[in-house]
Amino acid sequence: MFARRPTLAPASPPRQPLPQPETGWRRARVAPSLAEVYRSVPVGGVSKWRKILAFAGPGYLVAVGYMDPGNWATDLAGGSRFGYTLLSVILISNLMAVLLQGLASKLGIVTGRDLAQACRDHFSTPVVWALWFLCEIAIAACDLAEVIGSAIALNLLFGIALPVGVAITALDVLLLLYLQNKGVRILEALVITLVATVGLCFGFELFLARPDMAGVFRGFLPTADIVSDREKLYIAIGILGATVMPHNLYLHSSIVQTRRYEETSAGKREAVRYAFVDSTIALSFALFINAAILIVAAASFHTTGNRDVAEIQDAFKLLTPLLGAGASTVFALALLASGQNSTLTGTLAGQIVMEGFLNIRIRPWLRRLITRLIAIVPAVIVAVVGGESGTAKLLILSQVILSLQLSFAVFPLVMFTSSKLKMGEFVNPTWMKVMAYTVAVVIATLNVWLLLQTVRGWLA
Repeated sequence: MFARRPTLAPASPPRQPLPQPETGWRRARVAPSLAEVYRSVPVGGVSKWRKILAFAGPGYLVAVGYMDPGNWATDLAGGSRFGYTLLSVILISNLMAVLLQGLASKLGIVTGRDLAQACRDHFSTPVVWALWFLCEIAIAACDLAEVIGSAIALNLLFGIALPVGVAITALDVLLLLYLQNKGVRILEALVITLVATVGLCFGFELFLARPDMAGVFRGFLPTADIVSDREKLYIAIGILGATVMPHNLYLHSSIVQTRRYEETSAGKREAVRYAFVDSTIALSFALFINAAILIVAAASFHTTGNRDVAEIQDAFKLLTPLLGAGASTVFALALLASGQNSTLTGTLAGQIVMEGFLNIRIRPWLRRLITRLIAIVPAVIVAVVGGESGTAKLLILSQVILSLQLSFAVFPLVMFTSSKLKMGEFVNPTWMKVMAYTVAVVIATLNVWLLLQTVRGWLA
């Protein structure tokens, strides 16, 4: 009489997502860093020496930031005022750079994240925005040094007025766009060529300067008065800021991912090793060039009583009577190569920082134009109002600003690479953790000391 009600099958439980392995990151995967060149360079299936060449390149893109015009200002000031004393600061800064850049490349290779992406994955939104803002200040300060340095070089070589030279440097964005379309290896080849140009120029300058080699070797030994003397400390921290640059850590963690290494444990371990070899060799060239600038300044100016040569223009004018014809021209040529080299890598760093922290992807030319305007406006003001006399102070100040921002990149880098949860088997061993945290604390302590000394000088 009654129709039998069909039996309903029991409702199946909602499908649960498969458990994800705990990695310490909020996201399992991230968008590729520098997507247009990501994993575009093959490195497998070749001999050991060819593999070294295949991995060579990213280290030189990073190293150019260690020999940009900001370094010139601090090295010239240090050499002319204090002789060879601050060579020890250059050496220590370079050793710090080797360690920190090695950690940056390892972070990128192992996790597939650049440092900016790693920060966005780990920290809260307010902290991420604060770190991004501070990094943008550092990039603007670095770009300011590059703009002024290139403009000075154009003025010295061709007599172009500083304001006009500053405007001309904005056109480098066109060169970068062209090179990006040709591939990352073309960009790396140009950078290496410019690095070699700067190195050859200063090899020539050293030959002419004939420095006191005993004094040079003594200069590589640190002395206590570097910390106790406020003027020496100011220049020393400027050298530190000009050498270990915060945006280079972001750049290196990204650019190493252009290599198409095997994404296995063995493949990553090999990539970490070759990336470290690449950056160490490249940073050795940076050490030579920075030391050469200071040695030339000490031998040419400090020993002859010209101890207030901080302006690059003054150094240019004095080199010919002191070292002979050709010295000044070679000096200016090296400065132009250095400035143009640094602008190329600064572009990539700016793109990495904005995309990594904010996940905002805009065209590279637009990103570079924004950065250029931020740097050009104060540079034009100084060039017009202060003239040549104001450029050296602005260059040194820009490097001190870089140093003050450095800790906000170093501490997250050391923390991430020292985390077993994030790095797995590639976590820093205990001795490296101790060394890395020691470097981070030393940098932070020196910056606090500089601020205290500066405030005390103002109140005196």
